Amino acid sequence: MTATDMGPMHQQAAGLFQRKRLIACAVPAVIFGYFVYIFFAFDFMGLSERARMDNAITLASDSWSYKTHVTRDNRSGAISYAIEGERKGEYPEGTRPDWVSGEADAPVVALGAGHIVRFLPDNAITFEIPDFGTIEAQVVDGRVMSNLGDDVPDFVSASNTRLAITTDEGRLTVTRARTEVFHYSPGWELFWFTLDSPYYGHGLLALLTGPQLDSARSNVAGMWEDFWGNRMWRHTDVIFAIGETILMAFLGTFGAAMVALPLAFLAARNFAPLGAARFAVRRFFDFVRGVDGLIWTIVLSRAFGPGPMTGALAMLITDTGGFGKSFSEALENVDEKQIEGVASTGAKALQRYRFGVIPQITPILLSQVLYYLESNTRSATIIGAITGGGIGLLLTQAMQTQKDWEEVSYYIVLIILMVMVMDTFSGWLRRKLIKGDEGGH
Repeated sequence: MTATDMGPMHQQAAGLFQRKRLIACAVPAVIFGYFVYIFFAFDFMGLSERARMDNAITLASDSWSYKTHVTRDNRSGAISYAIEGERKGEYPEGTRPDWVSGEADAPVVALGAGHIVRFLPDNAITFEIPDFGTIEAQVVDGRVMSNLGDDVPDFVSASNTRLAITTDEGRLTVTRARTEVFHYSPGWELFWFTLDSPYYGHGLLALLTGPQLDSARSNVAGMWEDFWGNRMWRHTDVIFAIGETILMAFLGTFGAAMVALPLAFLAARNFAPLGAARFAVRRFFDFVRGVDGLIWTIVLSRAFGPGPMTGALAMLITDTGGFGKSFSEALENVDEKQIEGVASTGAKALQRYRFGVIPQITPILLSQVLYYLESNTRSATIIGAITGGGIGLLLTQAMQTQKDWEEVSYYIVLIILMVMVMDTFSGWLRRKLIKGDEGGH
């Protein structure tokens, strides 16, 4: 090779290295520019300004605590006490929480840490707050009057129609219609038994070893009935909803597998030599899986109405495309020698598929089906919220109330446990069916 030939080679190599250096610098620069664009396009600065950390803190505290409402009707003067302000959680007539004292028509509420609310005659009330003072309020001629004037602290929201005071120990709201105190306590109150149950307030050991509290039934039978019949937490409805969610995922997943398997033979090159049919089936798979399951859910709910079966059909349609693609690819990679071996015995076409093809793709088929079952168990929660079925419906209802966030936490915990159980079960079943019982070897 002469020196004349080396010149162009050096130039070519130098150009190649120059392009690589440019690419190495350009790719990070493009990514950085994209993140800068996202920062301004998604208005990150505005997001921080709109953030309401006080609301986030309130929701977080509501998830592990409960509120007892002390309410006075400003028209009739009636005082009521209720867990979460619900009629199902009202204290029986003549009873009230032990942190409430004073006369029946003028209760004194001790919220804790020196925060005291006093109900006074003529729709008046005072809120004693340590390190601040006493806030006085009264409803006069349909207007909420207070002693705050123009100097309103950050933890108070005041207008002519509403006064709201939020502290770490509790809250007070005063409107023309009612005056309400919210007392926070840790735990999920009434989770086991409601206030009207004879077993409320008793420990488990005392109930199992103590005297019979209900003459009509034993303590064990009564505990069982009152727990599952709990009107506040609705345990029976929750368990039924969990089962409905799992059934929705099961029907959608296995229904899609049964529809996709025969269609996959029409999409595989080695089983469907007709190109037009193969093209049509593959485009069908692309179409049904290209539309998100939530879109199918909305379309089907308009066509067939709400219900868990609509959610199962939406998952069936979406998963048919995913299964069809994976099954057809598995069929295109089967070993032809095994099929020829079965054919040499005189087997017919269906027998060749049954004994020469299906055993080869069974591990892939089972693995895909069980994986989709795990995924659909989670998806069924969201789909159920749209179609009105399963635990997703209860979760949506609890979130829409904007008050019982401990119920939201309860449902989220159950959903996580459901997903964990399904993941463990499908993993165990996958090992059993695909790898066999290795423990016996």
